[in-house]
Amino acid sequence: MSEPQSESEDRGPIAGVQSVDRALSVLEILAAEGEAGVTEVAAELGVHKSTAFRLVATLESRGFVEQLADRGKYRLGFGVVRLAGAAVAQLDIAREGRPICEALAADLEETVNIAILDGDRAVNVTQARGPAALSTHNWVGQGTPLHATSSGKVLLAHAPDAVRKDLLSRGMQSFTPATLTDPEALRQNLDQIVEQGWGCTVEEFEVGLNAVAAPVRGADGDIVAALSVSGPAFRMDQEDHPRLARRVMAGADELSRRLGFFGQPR
Repeated sequence: MSEPQSESEDRGPIAGVQSVDRALSVLEILAAEGEAGVTEVAAELGVHKSTAFRLVATLESRGFVEQLADRGKYRLGFGVVRLAGAAVAQLDIAREGRPICEALAADLEETVNIAILDGDRAVNVTQARGPAALSTHNWVGQGTPLHATSSGKVLLAHAPDAVRKDLLSRGMQSFTPATLTDPEALRQNLDQIVEQGWGCTVEEFEVGLNAVAAPVRGADGDIVAALSVSGPAFRMDQEDHPRLARRVMAGADELSRRLGFFGQPR
């Protein structure tokens, strides 16, 4: 065990990174021990009790740590459970969606993605390329704009009102001449997506690229992801979008069932 470090050692240029490292170490200590007091945490970290207390207090304020009132010790809080649940849900979507993406990509011969809502963007969690796909770009882990992509618009259409209002109240970036940046036009498009059960983009994110997406539901019926197919505009003509939408919606429904949803769409 290292000697406690002086407070002056916390004030260097790497203090922020060091504090993050120590905070994560606190979580690891509590995960391993079940519960621990500030003195024990300080000893494990090799820091003064005042430093350990500040770390624990910050984690407690965010719900990642909670105090046992009768013994003055701390344990992991439900904030950790929420993060773990979100991570597991994303892993489930990626794992369960992979075979569906591969089958759909082989069938439609284009690129198929699954995306989830992450703040003000759609983040792709899995991708499969069909035999005729032109692009080799891997979108997994990358965020795309909600207002300019088919997955993004589907997720935005079903997002909480606060999320929709926030995005529509801000200026939206134009990626191509076809990008919807007018709030009222986008609002109408989102309402249409909810009504028809699928959304599309026509060269709105990239010139020459079209896409169609459908919502994926979790066990509780809420929209948790969007399944999309994208390809060159000359192969995915607008007139063909309804046919593609039926295939994508079938794939999205299958993924919803894999995630535990067996009801009727709301």
